[in-house]
Amino acid sequence: MQYSYQEIAKMIDHALLSPSLTADDMESGIKMAMLYDVASVCIMPSYLERCARLLEGTTVMPSTVIGFPLGGHASSTKIAEAERAINDGCQELDMVVNISQVLSGRWESVESDIAGVIELAHAADRRVKVIFENCYLTDEHKIRLCEICNELNADWVKTSTGFGTGGATVEDVKLMRRTAAEHVQVKAAGGVRSLASLIEMKELGATRCGASATKTILDECREQLGLEPIGFDGGETAGY
Repeated sequence: MQYSYQEIAKMIDHALLSPSLTADDMESGIKMAMLYDVASVCIMPSYLERCARLLEGTTVMPSTVIGFPLGGHASSTKIAEAERAINDGCQELDMVVNISQVLSGRWESVESDIAGVIELAHAADRRVKVIFENCYLTDEHKIRLCEICNELNADWVKTSTGFGTGGATVEDVKLMRRTAAEHVQVKAAGGVRSLASLIEMKELGATRCGASATKTILDECREQLGLEPIGFDGGETAGY
């Protein structure tokens, strides 16, 4: 394999977002993320403060979601969520656009909604991933959203929540990488459950992938590279 373990592991935002996860599941998921040294743990907001404390002193960042998973929250609610997330120790915020307003062509409202979270986060030196939920959109919608994110200096454009009717596709990642400005990265989420799939997304230009099959992906990576297994026995935790 042409990539190092770190290059692969630091692509992964380990998702702990399923509503059925217990506190024990989240504790186990955070521990696994630390042992495998992924990029971040993207955890439900109510567990974020605890997650941030556990990740202190590691190279794994605490991240969470805003307006998740439907995107239809009032902009003021998204801003309040972002403020709380920052206060709870979040380093990266994954926000969902207002899908209804995108489909309605209400682009000024869409832009204002995204701008509110980005401006707040950047003022606090935090980064934002803007989730499009591509399964509901046309290519024209996706292109316009990329253009808005370029103008607003979003840190990433992201394919999906993982809870819609579809996840990351080759076609969407290609389109987003082609349309997004050089300073805007691409995150693939939803359906990235194997090392081959993650590498495919990387080679298409994605710099992050949301995943819950983190252990499976990274165990295979370590085996291919001839590295010692981590030895974590907590299993996978359902997320994307």
